[in-house]
Amino acid sequence: MKIDAHQHFWAVARGDYGWLTPDLDVIYRDFTPDELAPMLKDAGIEGTVLVQAAPTVAETEYMLSLADETSFIKGVVGWVDFEVPDATTQIAALDAHPALVGLRPMIQDIADPLWMLGDALTPAFAELTTRGLTFDALTLPQHLRPLRKLVSRHPDMKVAIDHGSKPLIRDAKLEGWAEDMAALARDTNAWCKLSGLVTEAASDWTVDDLRPYVDHLLNTFGPSRLIWGSDWPVCTLASSYERWLETTDLLLSQLSNSERDAVMGGNAARAYNLRD
Repeated sequence: MKIDAHQHFWAVARGDYGWLTPDLDVIYRDFTPDELAPMLKDAGIEGTVLVQAAPTVAETEYMLSLADETSFIKGVVGWVDFEVPDATTQIAALDAHPALVGLRPMIQDIADPLWMLGDALTPAFAELTTRGLTFDALTLPQHLRPLRKLVSRHPDMKVAIDHGSKPLIRDAKLEGWAEDMAALARDTNAWCKLSGLVTEAASDWTVDDLRPYVDHLLNTFGPSRLIWGSDWPVCTLASSYERWLETTDLLLSQLSNSERDAVMGGNAARAYNLRD
């Protein structure tokens, strides 16, 4: 099964997407399953993982309702405030829905890069781990060392690093990010998503701009721990769905068929225990 392991839907009028403002132009509107469905069909993609875009439980419930209505949504990565005293109760309540496969604090928007190491969060991470949910790490390069420490505290926790941790592609900078990602790949069992890279590149990006970063992820995490995703519709700020797919084909051209199948779906199925 080919899987898009990172996509979003939103309804602007819901009002809890604080980052989604009119200056974002092409994505400041509603995005629904009906719009994505023909793109998935054209690409031969049979399922998706729908990922949170707002830091509210209400949005998670909205996404779960979409999963109830949409056969191609195979899993939902939601949100819970890990700091509140009843975080474990909230996680348990959401996990009653079979579509919930993971949780994602919006770490990139939190000022303190050490936030994830706070003692108050430990019960939430423990509950997530016990329930077999996946922690989606929405991180930037400065979060990678704290993330490695967090994963060492919770070695049984399933972790998927979103968007390759957003390397500074537009600045052509590999230093720091490359070493920290290599350490995470070496010292943990984390997966890494091959997604969201086009919006970290310059507006006139080419495949060769992305290649050093993708090659590094292939060399460190390997094709058995990379997970493909579109980051649609955010990707449309820099690329069409079709262009990102074509770019992926070029960037993965050296892989065997079985390795490509793993990156394009098999790894996601394992990382998220996706339903049929």
